[in-house]
Amino acid sequence: MIFKVFYQESKAEVPVRECTQSLYMKADSEREVRLNLKDKPYNIEFVQKLEGAFLEYEQNHHSFELEQ
Repeated sequence: MIFKVFYQESKAEVPVRECTQSLYMKADSEREVRLNLKDKPYNIEFVQKLEGAFLEYEQNHHSFELEQ
């Protein structure tokens, strides 16, 4: 499954919507995504599972690159 992760660069700063970034990750579950990112300094706001038309849209209209 492919997940889109919305996050802030730093856990120390107050989240600001305009500074939210995103990345894409292949994993079996949301928990696996969070475990893979736990060593990063990210403040994860939301993890969204992408499938069907949503996944197709992201692949075609955004800078879609899977994180390892």
